[in-house]
Amino acid sequence: MIPYLTGEITALTAFIGILFAFAATCFFITKFHGCLPSDMGRAYAVDGKKSAGKPRGAGIIFILVFAGSALIFSKINLETGIYLILIVVEMLTGYLDDASDRPWNEYKKGLLDLIVAVAAAITFLHFHSNEVYLATLKTTITIPPVLFCILTVVLIWGSINVTNCADGVDGLSGTLAIITLGTIYLIGEITGHTDDFFFLILLFIVCILGYLWYNATPSRIMMGDAGSRAMGIFIGIAALKTGSPFLYLPAAFVLAMDGGLGLIKVALLRFCRISILKNIRTPLHDHVRKNMGWSNTQTVFRFGIIQIVIAIATIYLLIL
Repeated sequence: MIPYLTGEITALTAFIGILFAFAATCFFITKFHGCLPSDMGRAYAVDGKKSAGKPRGAGIIFILVFAGSALIFSKINLETGIYLILIVVEMLTGYLDDASDRPWNEYKKGLLDLIVAVAAAITFLHFHSNEVYLATLKTTITIPPVLFCILTVVLIWGSINVTNCADGVDGLSGTLAIITLGTIYLIGEITGHTDDFFFLILLFIVCILGYLWYNATPSRIMMGDAGSRAMGIFIGIAALKTGSPFLYLPAAFVLAMDGGLGLIKVALLRFCRISILKNIRTPLHDHVRKNMGWSNTQTVFRFGIIQIVIAIATIYLLIL
């Protein structure tokens, strides 16, 4: 029944594995949340001080549970093994930042993310061709290897950082990540670009659900960079595995807009002295709460609804 013993994933193995991943996440969070570092509150975030004192860095728990569940219940080849290592590395860099008395310099974090993204891109290109399936056009194009590698690095680095920036409201980034990963799973099934990696998507989703059990408003714990950065790299890799990486944009539209606009805004101002979106607070979840009066619950539900609508429209285009 165990894949590393039998060499295959059976329906019973998958069923047990999914239940195990959820239960183990809940168990270990309950058991060890008191060992996590305490959040210090974010000075510039809306209601940031309300998070002060809560355990943060819970990503180390649900990511390790995910990795363990993957090793026990999924078939792990060399490619997938490398991805699991990179996901854990990204989690650990995030956790070390969460546990630090002084937040890490953003350039340091960005460089570490870049190194991990380059490693993931090289790994993907080694095991796959440089062809991209344009699912909505039902055609395949070939991208020069160097350009393909650069675009892959941009996708993974961007996914890590927009997911991290979207983590600012109880339940928001986890909910959006689940919708995004569910969409990516369906995209793979529809286009036929699936392999054993796609079972890991289901395991990852249920581990996030286990975390959300404790993070729903009012939250008891926070995932921290340990969770958000690991989620980001996993989403990026999952999008690549569909063979249609450009569909990351609709599948993760709200994540990309929520976290990405802030990155673009800061980068243009810092490096080009160009100021944009002067009347828009970023991340967008801070704008809708501060400027539009949305509650935390309304923000999570409405952002989630928007992403679900976009996902439904995208899936419909693919099955036409």
